[in-house]
Amino acid sequence: MVNSEDFVERIQEQQQKQEKNKQHQGNGNPAKKKPNKTHK
Repeated sequence: MVNSEDFVERIQEQQQKQEKNKQHQGNGNPAKKKPNKTHK
């Protein structure tokens, strides 16, 4: 059986990674979002 402390730690690490990814992709911070193709 998995130790509950390990389980919580793992979840918190995953959440931190998700937050970083969100900010990197610009979802968490729209100002930093890279412009994608502009259709002319």
